[in-house]
Amino acid sequence: MHLTHLSLADFRSYSRAEVELGPGVTAFVGPNGQGKTNLVEAVGYLANLASHRVSSDAPLVRRGADRAVVRAAVREGERRQLVELELNPGRANRARINRSSQVRPRDVLGIVRSVLFAPEDLSLVKGDPGERRRFLDELVTARSPRMAGVRADYERVLKQRNTLLKSAAMARRHGGRSMDLSTLDVWDQHLSRVGAELLAQRLDLVSVLTPLVDKAYEALAPGGGPVRLVYRGLGEPELAAAGREELAERLAGLLGEARRQEIERGVTLVGPHRDDLLLNLGDFPAKGYASHGESWSYALALRLASYDLLRAEGAGAEPVLVLDDVFAELDTRRRERLAELVEPGEQVLVTAAVSEDVPAALTGARFAVSDGEVRRA
Repeated sequence: MHLTHLSLADFRSYSRAEVELGPGVTAFVGPNGQGKTNLVEAVGYLANLASHRVSSDAPLVRRGADRAVVRAAVREGERRQLVELELNPGRANRARINRSSQVRPRDVLGIVRSVLFAPEDLSLVKGDPGERRRFLDELVTARSPRMAGVRADYERVLKQRNTLLKSAAMARRHGGRSMDLSTLDVWDQHLSRVGAELLAQRLDLVSVLTPLVDKAYEALAPGGGPVRLVYRGLGEPELAAAGREELAERLAGLLGEARRQEIERGVTLVGPHRDDLLLNLGDFPAKGYASHGESWSYALALRLASYDLLRAEGAGAEPVLVLDDVFAELDTRRRERLAELVEPGEQVLVTAAVSEDVPAALTGARFAVSDGEVRRA
């Protein structure tokens, strides 16, 4: 699978951009702040319905415009599709597939699949649990696009439950009458059911991803491992053996145990939104123990493993590989090893401030990016 054309309208710094693409390596080269990352960010948005740089859509719309449009022509074997997303901050986004407007934005998931490497990936190792939860959930959805609906359902139920708990906490603090919390049992059932489905998918992902991450880390830093991923949630260090019904029962039981504390604090304290993915390097957690170079190798290994997994499960339809200003962050050895590993990809998109940052092994098309224009070099 690869993109043959990318079109942007009022997206980030671009009032308009039209870029012809093809298989193999394509590098976008230009000084920082000229819009290189905006191009590959658009590709990532088509794949995940989210940016790897910001948490909301508003910054993606060019200043002075009220909407942005991202459109891509996609080829997978003999099949060709045109996918389009219209971003409307404060309003519902819109989507079209092959110019049909009768689709929801999440219906486009799976048409474009990409794995993106970026300097922000270091936060997967060094950052907060939320970064790792997001990594898992985006990959879960890439494997099974229907999980976008499950994730949305979980967020909806969590929001409703938190609203009820917050109201109960406020009433208690102000000495008011006790609220009727009978509906909390209903929300507990919903949260347990949907949360268990999300948990089951995360646990399965961690199980199949772990050996791939270990393999990728060994390729990047021979002899530096082993690495191991451990999912921590529901008060247990490992849950891999639990089935979906058991997970739902555990979650429901823990919600019951935490109810008094949740009412006091006005927030849901148990569930997938509180879990973490432990990244171990050797006998120690990578966070706090790994060097800067080891942390970089670990983050890259997570992305390489994601690529290998999606490629294996996609019946040969390789995701688009995106390397956003990554090589400038790496030492010579890691730079060369990464280039060797990604060069065979069906489509590889690279951004760099100067041509020298693009390894010699990655030959292919070059575009110069400057002053909001993208020109073939």
